[in-house]
Amino acid sequence: MAAPKKGRSAGAQSRPGRSLALILIAIVALTGGMFLSGHTTPRLGIDLAGGTSITLRAEAEPGQESAINKTNMDTAVEIMERRVNGLGVSEAEVQTQGDKNIIVNIPKGTNSKEARDQVGTTAKLYFRPVIATEAAGAAATTSPSPSASSSATDKATDKATPSSSPSVTGTPSASATSQGRAVTDALKADPTGSASPGSSASPSASASGAADTGKLEAQYAALDCTDKTARAKAGDGAKPAEPTVACGQSTPGQWQKYILGPAEVDGTDVAEAEAAFATTTGAGWTVNMKFTGEGRKKFGEITGKLAQNQPPQNQFAIVLDNEVVSDPRVSQALTGGNAEISGNFDQESAQSLANMLSYGALPLSFSEDSVTTVTAALGGEQLKAGLIAGAIGLALVILYLVAYYRGLSLVAIASLLVSAALTYVIMSLLGPAIGFALNLPAVCGAIVAIGITADSFIVYFERVRDEIREGRSLRPAVERAWPRARRTILVSDFVSFLAAAVLFVVTVGKVQGFAFTLGLTTVLDVVVVFLFTKPLLTLLARTKFFASGHPWSGLDPTRLGAKPPLRRTRRPAGPVDPKEA
Repeated sequence: MAAPKKGRSAGAQSRPGRSLALILIAIVALTGGMFLSGHTTPRLGIDLAGGTSITLRAEAEPGQESAINKTNMDTAVEIMERRVNGLGVSEAEVQTQGDKNIIVNIPKGTNSKEARDQVGTTAKLYFRPVIATEAAGAAATTSPSPSASSSATDKATDKATPSSSPSVTGTPSASATSQGRAVTDALKADPTGSASPGSSASPSASASGAADTGKLEAQYAALDCTDKTARAKAGDGAKPAEPTVACGQSTPGQWQKYILGPAEVDGTDVAEAEAAFATTTGAGWTVNMKFTGEGRKKFGEITGKLAQNQPPQNQFAIVLDNEVVSDPRVSQALTGGNAEISGNFDQESAQSLANMLSYGALPLSFSEDSVTTVTAALGGEQLKAGLIAGAIGLALVILYLVAYYRGLSLVAIASLLVSAALTYVIMSLLGPAIGFALNLPAVCGAIVAIGITADSFIVYFERVRDEIREGRSLRPAVERAWPRARRTILVSDFVSFLAAAVLFVVTVGKVQGFAFTLGLTTVLDVVVVFLFTKPLLTLLARTKFFASGHPWSGLDPTRLGAKPPLRRTRRPAGPVDPKEA
């Protein structure tokens, strides 16, 4: 029974190269992925790079606490991202933390007050009739939108189909003057039918209306939807009951500009909206809307008026925060209380539109929990201080290892370098992958991890030394010490990881950076000890320098007070007593 066990042990000792090759391949693959992704350094948090960090807490209306859920919070994040991007901010981060918090990190160089005003307000969703539209940067042109059909029976769903072409319809204009006259005529036509050119009005009202029309014409002519700043300011100050101008993205990279009539349906009139795949009709991905009782009446009236007009005045624009997110057209009144928007949707775009429609009806508001502003200079100083602290801690650990373990410290130093390389590469990859940003608490977590990693090496080295003190040679000592050291290391790292996980779950904000880094480095400690430290020590145990117990190897049996090998001894046979013979 002993011989097979010895054979398995020998086999295990003879293949440490496999583990070393595995971790080497992992390092090369991760490093290659880092360079291919173009992110060769970790993303820095606001406290290190400089900027503004805003923590928002979601609040629900009384009795509607269930509205604070993952779907609605993700939708809020999407809308806040649209708002921040509308300010022309690059590399801004908007992400959820916990169940009720949203963190908005805005880099330096941005008007933080304007950003706070944008992200902290509740989204405003309206359905407005389209009066005129054209592709941004082009003359006004129009083309027919796909047709829409209403329900054939009371149980069927009403439909409104979004435009499929980048340019919505309009008649080409020969000059800016003729374009202005076309816009004026469209405004006078009033696609909602609420007022006609022949209706009676007082002279003062007529003069006021003419002035408003002229102002709107000027805004429309000057609007450049290819400019981020212009898009963000389009329609500023316009009330729901007033016509306005707006921008919308008809296809990725292609912008439209619009003149829109007064809001006829409010976002709160939408009871719910969801994306669905229409298998029976073959329409593909669609967005199904269900209106409230009041919304059903409003939507039926507006679609009935729009259905009598020619394109583009038979379209209604779904406007979120003064940006057109969809512009479907209708061919008849939709009075059933349900509507289906179909067209060139894929799953992602259908779900995005459904989320935006739903958000207009959510009883959610957000309050500021905290706002932190850090200058770039202060952030650089904090990063420098953190790196200096880490370097000092690492130097002290290395000095201790060299002084106490001598040659054996080479294994620990090499393991620390491998762990540092894996940590750096993974942090660099996690930036674009999950939005991880290295902040000051995360740097602290990495510094604490140096001690945790070194502690694992020390546990193993002391187990090996204990075996040598018992009189065993180095190679058997390395293998016999591993099972006991492995159990201790796993228990210790499990406790550390559990503490990091609990801290990550129960905290919000920058403290999570500390917890995440601590948990990541704890997992990497296990990987490095199992795949690098143990195999490397197994290989070194075969070298003459370590196997012979050189005084500078750190494994000198004499210095360790090793016992002599245990062997059975027999009492020497004395002379035979003649009497006994």
